[in-house]
Amino acid sequence: MTTIIHSAQLVTGGSTTADGWVAWNDEGVVTSTGAGDAWRGLAEPSRADAPVEVIDAEGALLTPGFIDIHGHGGAAAAFDDGPEAIRTAVAAHRAHGTTRSVLSLVTASVDDLAARVAQIAEITASDPLILGSHLEGPFLDASRKGAHTESLLKPPAAADVEKLLDAAAGTLCQITLAPELPGGLDAVRRFAEAGVTVAVGHTDADYDQTLEAFDAGATLLTHAFNAMNGIHHRKPGPVVAALSRDEVTLEIINDGTHVHPSVVRMLFGEAPGRVAMITDAMAAAGAADGAYTLGGLDVTVKDGVARLVEGGSIAGSTLLLNDALRRAVVEVGVSLEDAVDALTRVPAAAVGRNDLGQLAPGFPADAVLLNADFGVQHVWAAGASIVD
Repeated sequence: MTTIIHSAQLVTGGSTTADGWVAWNDEGVVTSTGAGDAWRGLAEPSRADAPVEVIDAEGALLTPGFIDIHGHGGAAAAFDDGPEAIRTAVAAHRAHGTTRSVLSLVTASVDDLAARVAQIAEITASDPLILGSHLEGPFLDASRKGAHTESLLKPPAAADVEKLLDAAAGTLCQITLAPELPGGLDAVRRFAEAGVTVAVGHTDADYDQTLEAFDAGATLLTHAFNAMNGIHHRKPGPVVAALSRDEVTLEIINDGTHVHPSVVRMLFGEAPGRVAMITDAMAAAGAADGAYTLGGLDVTVKDGVARLVEGGSIAGSTLLLNDALRRAVVEVGVSLEDAVDALTRVPAAAVGRNDLGQLAPGFPADAVLLNADFGVQHVWAAGASIVD
């Protein structure tokens, strides 16, 4: 069956098409796009043996499906807790427009993490909407631990690196590590060699150490400004190092808590086409305030802000990506085109998936229809309706 969505404000690939339309085939692949009434010619063959579904968007916003390369859970479930919890949490994010997800795991023992990435590898084999896993730990700097268990943090020994790579069996999308740790640069090189996107994060690295990590193969900065040195006029730090390298993508948590809107605006201006909005969502995303745990640490969520009970550090977010889009456009002042790109094409490219993130011929039919307030009306993934 051919599916056609017409009369939409189509935003993809950095541009907007008024009165736009998208068509995809029964294999869930976009076949054509355009503007105006040209879609009608595609609808003419509609008959019993070759049906065509025609959807009038009535002027609503149509974007590619959102891609979250850094999130830990939702709907009171965490990605660390097994297949059922993963299904529950992923469903919450899909309802808000996230069609493809990288499942982030918090710090645990290397043995536990190996078991969890192996489990995610199995899930990835049966669900192509799961892109793989992200290890946020255990190779993090204790001085920038954030909501990670300090006793489990460690430098990246070569044997541990190989154990995690073997367990993931090619499905490890991303790893966050602190390159200044003993063996850190060797780990960057090994993970990059294995095709893993290496992110600098939870780090006390200075400007020069961060550049060394990028020279070694790192291409991502984990939740920019958080859990790292800030920008100082004599000590520019990791963010400025990342801004100086065109190959580096910068993650941002645009929830109004992790980074001030003015700083988010600055980042979009200084790194056009290189900002990826992420959720870094923990279990409370899409769920009620209250008591939670994150990697074995007690967390209290109040007014949608998650903080550790001990010490008060921010403990992930409760962000959903359609809200990140709304905040970017309405509160930060980012253009709609740049904001959509930061949820689609940019994160896809950051983890080496240039085949995702656009509504264009040959791409998977991952699409989100949103109202004027950025509320989700309908979601398709690989051409199949998953939220209506």
